Amino acid sequence: MEFKSFDRRARRFLFLVLGLLFVWGLVAYVAMPDFWRTYYHRHPELDDLPDRTTAGDGVPGDPLNVALIGSEEDVGALLVAAKWRKADPLSLKSSLEIAEASVFKRDYDAAPVSSLYLFGRKEDLAYEQLVGGDPRHRHHVRFWKTDRLDGDGRPVWVGSAVYDEHVGLSRTTGQITHVTSPDVDKERDYLFQCCENSGRMIERYEIEHFHKVLAGKNGGGDPWRTDGALYVGVSEAVR
Repeated sequence: MEFKSFDRRARRFLFLVLGLLFVWGLVAYVAMPDFWRTYYHRHPELDDLPDRTTAGDGVPGDPLNVALIGSEEDVGALLVAAKWRKADPLSLKSSLEIAEASVFKRDYDAAPVSSLYLFGRKEDLAYEQLVGGDPRHRHHVRFWKTDRLDGDGRPVWVGSAVYDEHVGLSRTTGQITHVTSPDVDKERDYLFQCCENSGRMIERYEIEHFHKVLAGKNGGGDPWRTDGALYVGVSEAVR
């Protein structure tokens, strides 16, 4: 009787071990490889991209802290739905307009941004959002199209989101310029909150430790600091 009871326990134990081995095999050889194939199909490698822009004279500029995946039309539709406006191109006319708007506190919600450089060229896209209709205070982001594509062949745009606190003198040149907030993570978070609220961002994820250096100064001498993460968002395709 004791032998039969032991035999039943041994068989149950054997079945349990065989079941665990079967589940392990499914996970290790089927589920996980499929998960990582899907992950890398949808999430292109970005952590080897540059992490800072440069000013026109080659001085290090603002840090990169955001990226969007989609065509130019997709990205534009996402940002407009997020209530950000495309900035006017930088020209003599637009420079005079923003100077006048800043002095007289007039609304200029498409005010140009100064040019920063990445991959040997100035930004491909620039969007902004004024605070209280005053161009001296604004959220703004610059984007550069990279050579990276996701698994569906859609381009990756990497960008720098920074908040302009007020107009002042550059700490490096003495020129009149926007003085930026040092908390670039706060601006990164705000941009992605706007994009998520738009309903056109279908996925987001973070690349931790994108920045190895977590603090510095931009071309105007304004300090910045970051937790080192790059936020990546996937835009809904325009139908």
